[in-house]
Amino acid sequence: MPPLVLASASPARLAVLRSAGIEPAVLVSGVDEDALVEALGDTTPERVVTELARAKAREVIPRLDPGIAADCVVVGCDSMLSIDGALQGKPGTAGVARERWRSMAGHSAVLLTGHCVIRVEEGAAVAEQADHSATTVHFGNPSPDELEAYLASGEPLQVAGAFTLDSLGGWFVERIEGDPSSVIGIGLPLVRSLLARLGVDVAALWRDSPAPS
Repeated sequence: MPPLVLASASPARLAVLRSAGIEPAVLVSGVDEDALVEALGDTTPERVVTELARAKAREVIPRLDPGIAADCVVVGCDSMLSIDGALQGKPGTAGVARERWRSMAGHSAVLLTGHCVIRVEEGAAVAEQADHSATTVHFGNPSPDELEAYLASGEPLQVAGAFTLDSLGGWFVERIEGDPSSVIGIGLPLVRSLLARLGVDVAALWRDSPAPS
C-alpha cells in the first residue's frame, strides 16, 4: 500500500496518526491561510475549513520526494472553532486568547475540521476526496488564576480555538459531542471514509507502517 503523507506541522495530528498505527511522512504546507480565506469571500464556515485542507494537501504535492510521489496518499487538514457562526483560528497572542476564553467559558462552540485526501501516482494527483467534521465542545469555567496559568504556558496561542483536548486545555473541557480525534486535529473515522472512497484500505496502511523503535 502507498505511504501516507501528512501535510501539517501539527504535532497533535502526527501523534493521533502514530497512536492509530500509522507512521506518516510529514511535509508542511506553505499555504497563506489568511489570503485563501479572503479569496473565498462570503461562504460557509464548513467550506472555509474544507478548502483550507484541500489547498494544504495540494500545495505539498510538487515538493514530494520522487520516491514517495511515485505512489502515496496526501492528507491535509484545517481546524477552526465556530462561535455563533464566526470562525476563530489561532489567537496568536495572549490578549486575543484571553478574550476568546472569556467568551467561551461556560458555553459551547463547534470545532470544524476540514480534511482532504489525495491519491498521488507518478508525481500527479489522480483522485481526491474532501469533507469536514463538526464536533460540539462544551467548555468549563477556568478560574482567573487557572486561565492566566494556561495563557502563560503558551499552548492556547497557536492552536485553533485557543484550546486543546489532549493536553493542558483538556482540564477546561467539560464534554464533547462528536469525534474526539477530530477535535485534536484529524478525524480518524472521516479520514478512513475518505481513504475508502479512493480505494485505500486503512488497515493496510497501518500494517505497512514501520514498527516504532
